Amino acid sequence: MADAARLGDEPGPSRVAFARDWAATIAPTAALSTAPPSTAPDDRLADLLTGLTATLHAAVHDDGSPAAAREVGRGLVEHGLVAAETLERTLAFVGEHLAAHVETRRLMAALGALAAGFTDALCQRSLDEQEQNHELRSTRSAESAARTGEAKFRAVFQTSALAITVSDADGVILDCNDAMLAMLDRTSEELIGSLGRDLVHPDERHVISRIAQLLHAGQEHVRIETRLVRADGELVNVLIALALLRDDDGAPAYYVTMIESVDEIRALQKQLVRQSLHDMQTGLANRSQFVGWLEGAVGSRGPTTLALVVFDLDGFRVVNDAYGHEVGNRILTAVAGHLRSVFDGIGQLARIGPDEFAVLIPDPMDAATVVALAESAVELFAEPVWVDDDGIGVTASVGIVVRPARGADAAELLRCVDLTVRWAKDDGKAQWALYDKERDQRERARMRLAASIAGGLEQGEFRVDYEPVHSLADGALLAVEARLRWDHPTEGVLDPQELVSLSTCTGMAARLGKWAIAQACADAGRWHAEFGDAAPVLSMDLTARECQEPELVATVRRALRESGLPARLLQFELSEQLPALINEDQVDELTYLAEHGVRLVLDQVGGGNVPIDRLRRIPLTAVKFQGSPVYGLAEGAGRLEESAAVALLTWSRTLGLPLFAAGVRTEFEARRLVELGVTGAQGPLFGSALLTSDEVRGILGKS
Repeated sequence: MADAARLGDEPGPSRVAFARDWAATIAPTAALSTAPPSTAPDDRLADLLTGLTATLHAAVHDDGSPAAAREVGRGLVEHGLVAAETLERTLAFVGEHLAAHVETRRLMAALGALAAGFTDALCQRSLDEQEQNHELRSTRSAESAARTGEAKFRAVFQTSALAITVSDADGVILDCNDAMLAMLDRTSEELIGSLGRDLVHPDERHVISRIAQLLHAGQEHVRIETRLVRADGELVNVLIALALLRDDDGAPAYYVTMIESVDEIRALQKQLVRQSLHDMQTGLANRSQFVGWLEGAVGSRGPTTLALVVFDLDGFRVVNDAYGHEVGNRILTAVAGHLRSVFDGIGQLARIGPDEFAVLIPDPMDAATVVALAESAVELFAEPVWVDDDGIGVTASVGIVVRPARGADAAELLRCVDLTVRWAKDDGKAQWALYDKERDQRERARMRLAASIAGGLEQGEFRVDYEPVHSLADGALLAVEARLRWDHPTEGVLDPQELVSLSTCTGMAARLGKWAIAQACADAGRWHAEFGDAAPVLSMDLTARECQEPELVATVRRALRESGLPARLLQFELSEQLPALINEDQVDELTYLAEHGVRLVLDQVGGGNVPIDRLRRIPLTAVKFQGSPVYGLAEGAGRLEESAAVALLTWSRTLGLPLFAAGVRTEFEARRLVELGVTGAQGPLFGSALLTSDEVRGILGKS
């Protein structure tokens, strides 16, 4: 219901839902006096409250006024919603459902104005009905109507949540309702016949006398705040609305006094404020209050330095999934207790997220002391909470920021500590990390690059360059390996591996991969159109992320079709980890490409980690080695490295596939590779610069 009953900024379903939930809340106490007979009572009540909801929205809006909320209170009474609990339930409902969406000060003002409007309207209603009774008595035919009006007044009088008294012109109480008796803990015998001013605190009785003079002078009604004395001597802070009724000659006849306990409203306000600033599960402050503390700490009157510590529970979802949220809440309560035992009296604690806790420590001794406190708390987290026979403990990744406080920015501090928590998680979890400004600056620069990939692609800053692959037998150009480059306007040309890392962390890898396939195939298609079978094979890296794209096959087929490149001249290189990262459906897609002529090459950086059963499923056309299998053949390499490289290459020949090598640096390495069956190679031996599409075309033209 809390989600439905939300007072939206624009008219629409959210306001209708709010009005219906409000109607459901007060329906047991409501009795509409007038409504179209063609609609059901519940619908009539909801329709009425829909209009009042719009008025209430105006009251809590930035440009609104409490006067609008006062109109809501009057509207309830004007439509006959005057039962004892109607006002109470309305205040509770509005306060509960708007606390999270409306500034607390504005909400409190609106609640007070609503109650005041209800009080004034109920008082006026009582006065109007009394005046009707006097008018009806003037004629014989009005006697029945007078009795009816008096019965209505008695019903309102007795059932009202507000305390009401009727006094004569001298202030002697003639009648009072049950709410008045309950407020002062007195009996009707004690009140009826006594002077109303005697119920007021002695220090404020002169105020009542002055109000009576104002009424006698012609003022219609007066509202004041004062204190009444209960039977046990306790004081009750009240808001009084006092009106004077006159007889037919205009002489003072009766005083009608309506009294509302301010203590109850203030208690409700206090409860709403607490709910808006505290986490109900753990009793700690919530994020809103914590941010307020932090903003206060960085002010001119705050501490000189501060420490901000955030505990992010590792894998807490596992607990909820395994045992349910009830057990998860027990763990959170236990964590809050451990944090209190360590930081009470030292810092201000809050729960700032579903599984995040924060501590603000003013003027810490030093960073080492803060780290020691954080370690003490994490050690306590590991103490098991027993659920049946299972002892559940948790770990936490902790981010720690120790900075000068005055003049700092609260939002920036929160960003820094969130980043530091991520460092702790990235480094293996269950540990703490201390904020490092230089690392932050490096990562922010890197993240800015990553975030601007889409713009760079749109601005045409990306291109595909090529690394040649030569025959070790005669030096002929066998293939070119495509390398995606970013010619950044300020950072220069970025390293291809750095670009892969940036695109992976932002989810742009798949989009860049599609663009690179289309661009490289277009270049290779032009080479083939001009040089025919002399054109080299186009080789490209295919990442696990690209294999997981459901449109991989369609992307490749479209690129081949639009470029005119034969499938046999396209080759994808698969990293040694890839076979273990893809599922059977993705293996089937690679098989489909291979069956239609696309070549698949296994690229082994370290010479291992390939599951044999999965390797058999992928229709490979070649195997490529780089790293230790190549460097182990270098002149002067150690015997262990050399023997491992020889053994791996010797075994690979049993696959019956062509062998290639990357990163070849010297003629000596090239000769050893030829001896071990490697037919093609690439690397610094053949030149370190990557080739543009036109440069590849120039080489083909010369050959």
